Formats: sequence, structure tokens, C-alpha cells
Amino acid sequence: MSITKPKRRAAAVLGGAAVAALVVTALAVRLGGSSSPEPQAKAAQIVAPSPSVPVLTSSAAKPASPAAATKSATSKAAPVAKGGWIPVDPAAWQKQVAAFKARKIDPVPAGVGNLPEFRADCTYSHRRADDPIVFPGLPGASHMHSFVGNKAVDADTTAEDLTKFTATTCKPVVDHSSYWVPTLYDAATKKPVETTGFRVYYRSIRNNSAGVMPIPTGLRMIAGDAKKKVPTPRGAQGQFYCAFYGPGDLDGVARSTNGNWPICGEPATLHFMLQFPDCWDGKNLDSPNHKDHLAYGSDSACPAGHPVRIPALTFDIQYGVKGTQQGYYLSSDPTGRSASSMHGDAFLVWDADAMNKRTKDCVVQRRTCDNNGYLS
Repeated sequence: MSITKPKRRAAAVLGGAAVAALVVTALAVRLGGSSSPEPQAKAAQIVAPSPSVPVLTSSAAKPASPAAATKSATSKAAPVAKGGWIPVDPAAWQKQVAAFKARKIDPVPAGVGNLPEFRADCTYSHRRADDPIVFPGLPGASHMHSFVGNKAVDADTTAEDLTKFTATTCKPVVDHSSYWVPTLYDAATKKPVETTGFRVYYRSIRNNSAGVMPIPTGLRMIAGDAKKKVPTPRGAQGQFYCAFYGPGDLDGVARSTNGNWPICGEPATLHFMLQFPDCWDGKNLDSPNHKDHLAYGSDSACPAGHPVRIPALTFDIQYGVKGTQQGYYLSSDPTGRSASSMHGDAFLVWDADAMNKRTKDCVVQRRTCDNNGYLS
């Protein structure tokens, strides 16, 4: 899909209509690679671990043999993920489809807009060097991630876990999903900079909603490319930008010394936006590279190999910082210190009826909804 860069001076993008305008411009970062395979953080760096995380303790023991030490070092340097094709449960999917088709559209109150979307508003939950999509069952194998949504997520999390352990930092609470991005660090202090706002839109990014179906329970997806390491100067696609309520310069009033990060004018702060695909193969909840089971469609249709149109996720992420001359770096690229490796993961588990209701009322009917339903 060809995307053009928006004008440098633009309105803030915290509202649904303005965000929708940015989605169809160059600020949307599309589906890409997955998290870097090299461990980037130690267990001591994990914040707010769940009870299921094993505790490392020291004990007196005989020194390991050279062979054992070599084997241990090798296993730590090259973790091997167990992921692959994960087929959808046909019976569960057909049950969800039948319930979706049988559901009637709820009456629309006066004054409801026509943006085909619903959303979840989330706050920061915890930080871990885990990735249950890319490195399932391998704690500490990923670079550091900042998680929002489901509070129980670690490397061992499964879709069943998300259904069972539902405490969340998102509204509505019927969204049991987990969303995560690489942790942002202040380059001067080396301290993490966590999100102050994390809105997940579920929307139609096409001019019609023909054939849109609800998202199946347990679908995994990734947008962006953790392995991309190129400069992000003023005007580049895939960069952080400045936003607030009112006119302002998306690229900032100045740049960091290395040119990769904007410095925002008052009262703007750093934002990032990630756009996910809107077509699914109808067969698999995940794929070996975490993207082959999904694709981008067009206004006319989805690709033949991915015939099921689903609501497209958009991450609208806000950081409560304005930018500095020293700039920042992502855990996925601490050396290059550009924004190009920014990416996002979504492990999607909603209450099935809530997902069906919102998809039909808001996306299929092309009506504007917030966290709880129609927005009037």
C-alpha cells in the first residue's frame, strides 16, 4: 500500500478522527519482523514479575565441568523458540462465527459518528525481557519489553492463560489481551521511559466494511521490524513524532544530536503509531515468522490466501517526555539509537461475545465506539 508523508504542521492526533487521518499516512508502521534473538536484559532487570516466574537462587555447588560450561554458554547465547504454525480450533472458531452472525445490531443512539472503530485504553503494566509470541517458554531470551493490558504475561503465557488470568490495565476489562513494545530508554540517564497513554484501536482501514469478521481468540500479530536499524531523521517514515491538542510540528521544533529523535515544542510530547494488517488466512493463529498468517487487504478485497477480513489494530502510543539533545534508544537497538526498530506485539484474547458485539455494532455498521460501546 502506498503511503505519503503528511504535512509537517498538523493538528494533534489524540482524537479518533485525527488518528484515523494519520493511520492512512506515513506515520503508520506496517507488519514486519519480530524481536531480536539476542538476550538484552538480565533477570534482575525484570519489573513486577508474576508468581509464575521462577526465582533464581545461589547455592554452594561443585564447579561445572568445561563441557557443561560450554553447553550452558551456548544455550544462553542462542535461544531457540518453539513457535511455528498454530492452527485455530475449527470448532471454537465456527462457534464464534455462528454467534456473530446470529447477533443483532444494537440500536444506535442519536449523535453517534461514522468512524468504524472501537478501542481499548491501556496503561503500563510491567517490564520483562520476555516475548511469549517470538520466544515462548524462554524467559529472558528477548530484549526488554514494556507490557500493557493483561497483568500476568511472561514468556510462558498461552491463550488459555489470558482467558483464565484476566486482571488487566486496559478498559474495557473484557479485553484480556496483552500488548507490548520494546522499552524506550533515556540516552543520558539510561533509565526506562514508560508509556503514559496506550490506545489500541480496532477499526476498518478501508472505505467499506464488507465481510468483516470478529478476531478469533488467541490470534497473535506483530507490526514493525525489530531488526531494522537505519537512521530516522526529520521527515523519515517510522519515527517518533510530536502531538498534542492544537497545531504543531510533527517532526519537533528541533532534533536530538544524532538527528533520530524529535524535540517537541510546548505542550507536545512524543508519540508513536503502529498499524497492523486487516486480513487473516482463517486457519492459523500464528506462523513461524509471526506474519505469514496475516496480510494487508485493499478497499475491494483481501488477498486470496488471506480471505477473512478482520478489524485492523492501530497502536497509538504516548510518552510523557518532550525529547532531549541526548535523545533516546530502544531496547531493540541500544547501539544505533534510532527509532527504526520500533515494533509492537499483540496477543489477542477478548470475551468472545464482547468482541462479536463491538465488531458488528462498530466496525461492520461503521459507527464510532469508545471503550464501552457507541460514542455519542
